[in-house]
Amino acid sequence: MSSSTDNSAASVSNKKRPVIAIHGGAGAITRAAMSAEKEQLYLAELERIVSAGQAILAAGGSALDAVTEAVRLLEECPLFNAGKGAVFTHQGAHELDACIMDGRTLDAGAVCGVSHIRNPILTARKVLENSPHVLFTGAGAEDFARANGQEMVEPEYFFTQERYDQLQRAIAADTGVMLDHDGATLNASGEPIDPEHKFGTVGAVAIDELGNLAAATSTGGMTNKQAGRVGDSPIIGAGCYASNNTVAISSTGTGEVFMRTVAAYDVAALMEYAGLTLEEATHKVVQEKLLPLGGSGGMIAVDKFGNVELPFNSEGMYRGFARVGEAPVVSIYRS
Repeated sequence: MSSSTDNSAASVSNKKRPVIAIHGGAGAITRAAMSAEKEQLYLAELERIVSAGQAILAAGGSALDAVTEAVRLLEECPLFNAGKGAVFTHQGAHELDACIMDGRTLDAGAVCGVSHIRNPILTARKVLENSPHVLFTGAGAEDFARANGQEMVEPEYFFTQERYDQLQRAIAADTGVMLDHDGATLNASGEPIDPEHKFGTVGAVAIDELGNLAAATSTGGMTNKQAGRVGDSPIIGAGCYASNNTVAISSTGTGEVFMRTVAAYDVAALMEYAGLTLEEATHKVVQEKLLPLGGSGGMIAVDKFGNVELPFNSEGMYRGFARVGEAPVVSIYRS
């Protein structure tokens, strides 16, 4: 493993293609309470999921298909805050958001505030393909999902005891919202990134053999958030962006700040208009522009040359990447 892949701005300089990168959220590390078994479980799931996307690219599949499947698998894994295992609102419900973007055409699809769609990323893909609109919300999004043959579930499907207990701790502590990977003092899970202080978004970015870029992001939001709150994940240019001219980005972090700074698009703009490299642009946004506003978290990025960056300004980020023909690389901590 190249040591650079564990740095806060992980740089992979060779330009082999295709490649996929994924993230499962960022936040505060709980080394004192960390369970080696739980750490290995996270790493194994990251490797399994990034390998699935890699296999699609290796078979000549599109970047759009690869990121769709990677995020679907992240939604199916209760370790991560998207789909099954999503966090609770203050009112004790689940409200899920997702977005996907095709860098070849700049087409995009997104849904937000949904509670009955098993895989929001698949519905976002249907919006991209089958609708003149970009973003559907709430009941309208769920009606669209039903009309397009999406699997619907009762809200209980998303329930996990760990997430419910997390909500109860947040309410008892009266600390407001909790980002899904952040509260070492409350953590007894042994997870590598503290579930009370974690930005629980998942995402994937990829470039395929034709040079097409794609990005996808999905989330359950923040524990104890107010009903109706929408973060950056389903917002084009904030939590998700892809253009073949520059880069594909998926963000994870303090959603309100990523929206205020249009963080994902800002990276693309710095590259296109200021001539910055991928490493320079992601570093400027994540380390220099987000932090002064209290924006914690990170992003994954693949540029049009196949370079990969995995920068974050928090203590850790669940992340991985895989080039076709090479072994996947997965990480949680800084080097």
